[in-house]
Amino acid sequence: METQALDFPKINAVLRTNGTGEVTINGTSHAIEAADEAAVLSGALRIITETAAQLGRPVRVSTTDPDGQGLIIVSPEGVVSEAAPIKPTPKREQDTLPVTAAPSLEMAKATTTAAPVSVPDASAAEEVPAQAADAAPLTFSAAVTAAPAGAPARAATAAAVEPATRRSLKDTSFLISAPVLQPATRGWRGVLSRLGFRMDPSAEELAEREDIRTVSQHWPGPRTVAVVNRKGGANKTPTVVMLSAILARYSGAATVAWDNNESQGTLGWRTEKGGHDNSVLDLIDSSKALLSPSAQAAEIARFVHHQTSDKFDVLRSDENEEGDHEVTAEEVDIAHQVLTRYYRLIVMDSGNTARAANWRRMIHHTNQLVVPVTAIEDRAEAARLTLQTLESRGGHDGELARNAVVIVSESTDAKRSMSGDALKRAKDEARRIADGFAPHVRAVVRIPYDPALVNGPIRYDALQPATQRAWLAATAAVAKGF
Repeated sequence: METQALDFPKINAVLRTNGTGEVTINGTSHAIEAADEAAVLSGALRIITETAAQLGRPVRVSTTDPDGQGLIIVSPEGVVSEAAPIKPTPKREQDTLPVTAAPSLEMAKATTTAAPVSVPDASAAEEVPAQAADAAPLTFSAAVTAAPAGAPARAATAAAVEPATRRSLKDTSFLISAPVLQPATRGWRGVLSRLGFRMDPSAEELAEREDIRTVSQHWPGPRTVAVVNRKGGANKTPTVVMLSAILARYSGAATVAWDNNESQGTLGWRTEKGGHDNSVLDLIDSSKALLSPSAQAAEIARFVHHQTSDKFDVLRSDENEEGDHEVTAEEVDIAHQVLTRYYRLIVMDSGNTARAANWRRMIHHTNQLVVPVTAIEDRAEAARLTLQTLESRGGHDGELARNAVVIVSESTDAKRSMSGDALKRAKDEARRIADGFAPHVRAVVRIPYDPALVNGPIRYDALQPATQRAWLAATAAVAKGF
């Protein structure tokens, strides 16, 4: 059978993001190194096409790239088509806990309405019936009228399908409402699409597009996110920076990260400094002018520090070493009123005292709660106690706790040793902690370790691709609570 013939020889093709690849034919490996993914793929297709030409028939190729796995058919003429859907095995599953979400229209089209892929070997493709066996029968609105004796059969058919009444033009449209599925842009599929072989995106790429769509929305009215954990070193500040950067980059909405520490916080140390030393106390002192009808939008720049690459602003806490001012609940109200005048999205860093007046007032203004935790036992316990405290208060606080998003980051200590056992323990511990929170909150996302988050100013572009993807998933989970 042709299907069996396609299974021989066994061909595997690997495409890596670093400009290398590999084609393995019946155990014989052919390494490929080129300037970019397109050149690597061209080299791989040349090797595979030569094999198909020698056999005088198409060959089946198992592909692997950072998005997962797939199957393609390559003809002796070098024509490429998709063999059959295969369940992807994206590497991101190792780093993030999947977040349940309703499929987008784009994803639905790809999975339910896509036309069957034509392949050279028709017997290798599974036939899809035109109508499911359990689908409802097709009916017509007009009653079926029997034709007179001796009348042509087509007259009865015409009477059967004749509509009872004409439809109004306002009930129809020639516009196509369903979005057009854009071709793949990543991995094997993306490179093949750029070479002229149109390929649908993988499930992983569709999931990323859905996350981008989620964080790119604009919501009616401002939204406030509070990032809380009663334990220091739980990754609160990096979480604030990442959420702010992704929301600002993708949505284009005015976004501010606010260090709501009761005294001196660290958000200012991990972000860019503007051309002034102003903090939240200066903003509060100037609140009447900033809230006046004559105030202009650009005036807020005198109090916040713009992040030039990540496109959000930072409102620092007071960094006066000789000062002893603690922000009050009333001052939180004033600062929040000012910021909602100038920003759509507010992401608040916090101190470690859930009993502090400014902490509790922050919760009053919060729309979505985020609880970061590094995968260390005491940080996880502090996160649990933080949620428990809010839940016990009931009302708005309890609702925030039940709908919280928990972000679990792998421990940095285990990563520094770089031993295989330590790395495995770090992942296992992150997974264990994530699984423990999952039944009690709305969503849990795991973040892989990344040295760019450990010290110094934090910038989204400095992160590894897997870390960027994980933070995008985390931000999408947060945005779904808006």
